[in-house]
Amino acid sequence: MAKAKSAYYCTGCGFESARWLGRCPSCEAWNTFEDAPVVKPVKAAQGRAVPLRSNGPMLLSAIEETRIARRRTGMAEFDGLLGGGIVPGSLVLLGGPPGAGKSTLLLQLATTLSRAGARSVYVCGEESAAQTKLRAQRVGAAESLLVFAETNLRAVLDALERDVPEILVIDSIQTMWLPDVESFAGSVSQIRDCTQVLMEFAKRTGCATFVVGHVTKDGAIAGPRLLEHLVDTVLYFEGDQSGEYRIVRAYKNRFGGTDEICVFAMDDRGLHEVADPSALFLQGRGPRPSGSCVVPTLVGTRPVLVEIQALVGEAAYGTPRRLAANVDPARLAMIIAILERRAGLQLGGHDVYCSVAGGLRVAETGADLGIALAIASAFRDVPLAAGTVAFGELGLSGEVRGVSQPARRAAEATKLGFTRLITPEGARDLAAAIRLAFD
Repeated sequence: MAKAKSAYYCTGCGFESARWLGRCPSCEAWNTFEDAPVVKPVKAAQGRAVPLRSNGPMLLSAIEETRIARRRTGMAEFDGLLGGGIVPGSLVLLGGPPGAGKSTLLLQLATTLSRAGARSVYVCGEESAAQTKLRAQRVGAAESLLVFAETNLRAVLDALERDVPEILVIDSIQTMWLPDVESFAGSVSQIRDCTQVLMEFAKRTGCATFVVGHVTKDGAIAGPRLLEHLVDTVLYFEGDQSGEYRIVRAYKNRFGGTDEICVFAMDDRGLHEVADPSALFLQGRGPRPSGSCVVPTLVGTRPVLVEIQALVGEAAYGTPRRLAANVDPARLAMIIAILERRAGLQLGGHDVYCSVAGGLRVAETGADLGIALAIASAFRDVPLAAGTVAFGELGLSGEVRGVSQPARRAAEATKLGFTRLITPEGARDLAAAIRLAFD
């Protein structure tokens, strides 16, 4: 009997190799190769091959215009995250760590749309139908929601071909498998081929499909990188999952903006939208000690006020520590160097800790000035003036540069009662900004 052939696939990007490699030459990840059996292609029947029919290339002016009507989900914040609603025929990937609320969110979404008259099917591959009903009763699911307890994706799609739903939820893609793929469920081959089949089904039938994806121990969505390239939208739960609030961010969206966020509050009845994230991230903020600065940052297209906190102390050992939470560590190191060189703060022998309260990750350069003022406040042990907010990008020469949409940032700060705005128009360099902040 002939020995079955196998190949090695990188679990990070899907790169294929005939032998095991310690480092992937495509994504340069270490120890990510796993073996999988090689699937033999099905031989075509004897005789002359029939060419596939195709319309061929067309002039752009000859293509008929079509207007796509987005479907509202009943959750205004989630609609904004998707770019205005659900696009028919779209394929959305929702990832996140265990317990973040992926299944709960999509179950609530399917329930809301089912009550609105849309035929919705929830495919539960991880739980039985009875277990899914227990969770559905907790979140108040509608009786009209269709539940399909099956892991064979071919059987699922064959059953749905007779009556195509408007909304399809796959929970999760790691549990789905195809009979014609000689590999186990959750492998690189199965995840890749199952996603390809779902994409073809969604585009052909116009069924909006949501797919739940697990994450690896490094925090990346499990499966090959091709999985994220195939789908239209990638949503991800980020931040601290042990708290009351959940943050969902759009990392890719073909039908809307990227880097948008949606904030949910978790309780025993499911997830509930938070309409004003700025008030949430500043909740309970009273008179603060030193090392605190409020920054109107831009998350996608929405201005959100966050609190930057810093702590500076003398280094207990020879090398000072620089630790950042929800802030880019490389950006923090650069800001500390600018403070030392351009503002005269001797931070070389001090530990510097910086964090964003509330768990929101801040990556834009408009928060540079707020981070610098929080560190300066902690170093001097003097709080900033009451009602102060600051935003601006720092250059290596110490200048404060302008950022996008300053009027919207200022309006958001004024709406929440802040009266002192330190902006690039009022402070041309870092030294001037520090003087204004402590006056």
